[in-house]
Order: sequence, then C-alpha cells, then structure tokens
Amino acid sequence: MTTVVTGATGHVGRLAIEALLARGVAPTDLVATGRRVETLADLAAQGIAVRRADYDDPATLDDAFAGATKLLFVSGSEVGRRLPQHRNVVDAAVRAGVRHLVYTSGPRADLSNLPVNPDHKATEEYIAASGIPATMLRNNWYHENYLPDLATARAGGEIVSATGTGRIASASRADYAEGAAAVLTQDGHEKKVYELGGDSAWDYDELVATLSQIVGHEVVRRDVTPDERHALLVAAGLPDDVAGFVVALDTAIAHGALADVTGDLSRLIGRPTTPLATTLAAAG
Repeated sequence: MTTVVTGATGHVGRLAIEALLARGVAPTDLVATGRRVETLADLAAQGIAVRRADYDDPATLDDAFAGATKLLFVSGSEVGRRLPQHRNVVDAAVRAGVRHLVYTSGPRADLSNLPVNPDHKATEEYIAASGIPATMLRNNWYHENYLPDLATARAGGEIVSATGTGRIASASRADYAEGAAAVLTQDGHEKKVYELGGDSAWDYDELVATLSQIVGHEVVRRDVTPDERHALLVAAGLPDDVAGFVVALDTAIAHGALADVTGDLSRLIGRPTTPLATTLAAAG
C-alpha cells in the first residue's frame, strides 16, 4: 500500500512525511513529491521514493502518482491559479486509481467568506464529482502565520490589523500534518469532513500579550478600519490588489470566519493541540 504526499518540499508536506514515519509507515511505502526534488535528498536517503510533481504539468503528476493507494493532496499556494492546478491533481489521481484522497482545504470552505475559500470550495466539489473516496481537512490558520508579527514585535513595531475582536483558532503546522497522518493511517475517515484548528481561539489583544511575554517588552496593538488598513499597506509598498486581499482576510476574521473551536484536530491526533505561545516562543 503506497501513500503519496504532494508538496513534500513545503512545510506541511514535509511534516506529514515525518508524522507518517512516526506512525510506523515504512519508508518504502511512501512517495514524497514536489517541484524541487533536489531538496528531498535526505528523504531519498531514508528509502522514501522521491518524484517530481508539478501541479501545472499533468505528465509529472501521472509519473508521481503511479501505484498510489492513498494520496495526501496539499493544496497549492498560488491563489488565482489553484483551481486549474487542483483539477490536474484530481484528474491524475483518478487515472492512477487512488483509493483514498486526503485534501487540505480551508476553514468552512463551503460557507465562509474568506477570500482563500472559493478555490477550496470548488476543489472539494471537483473531488466529490471525481468519485474518489476522500477526506476534507479544513485547516484553520497556522500559528506560523504570525512569525512576521513576532519579528515586528522584536523590532519594537506596532501590530496593526483590522480584525477587531475576531478570534482565530489556529494550530501549528505540525499539528495539522499529524492530523493528516492520522487520517491516512486509520480506517473510517473516507467521505468525511473535518474542521481542524486549535483547542482555543485567541484575538489580537491576546496575540500582543503573548508577543510581549516572548520578547520581554510591551507590544502595542493598533486596530484600524479596513480603509485605513488598506491605505497603510499600499503606503508600505503592497500592490493595491494584494492590500485588498489582506484587508478582506482581516475583515473575515473580524466577522468570525476563523473563530470555530471544534476539537476535531485534537481528537484526530490524540492529544491537545500546541498553544500559539509554544510555537512562537520556539521560533524566537
């Protein structure tokens, strides 16, 4: 039984490989794929097959997925290009005869107004139409998304957002990767949807308190309106469309798009999720 992991050259895919090994999957039963296979030499040295997979190139996907029984499909990162890329992955999985596809989706992908979610919703629908038994892992935000805020705090800068009192049930990349490994190594997860996130949700006041504790001085938060946030981002050099995307994320957070605490992730991994402070402190 062969498990193929896409995006193994990225954070979550690489961590998923490590989690699968920790759960007893033999290296010879794993295939690590990505665009830059030269970065996977250490996995190859462990006996893991390494294959090139480019979501824009279906031929590479056919080669990468050959013999796959299970597929961890880590979503692409190129917003605006992801849907055709994702369709390529699903089509290749169908051709390869994959029996269980696990997809890393977005939180409340079918309902939320998060600007990242239209691609996820459409991908989930495409997977369902393919007929492959699948599991949707709807990942909330990563703790690691806030490492730039940690750097800002260390430099004495303000933490600026338009998130208001919105809360975020984030978890660490390693937690999400372990959740994926659990689904891939246990029975009964096919045709299920999991809303994954941390065991508690925090707001930006709590974020700056955490940052203050880590850096050893008071960190100031400045909450602004969406229009003010957009103007500040443009003034800092971001293109108008990118600034608009960031503001849309902040606005969705303010309206509760990332606030759900479901317990799905801790149940899958069999332990409490990693606190935000633990991840940020380890990086500091």
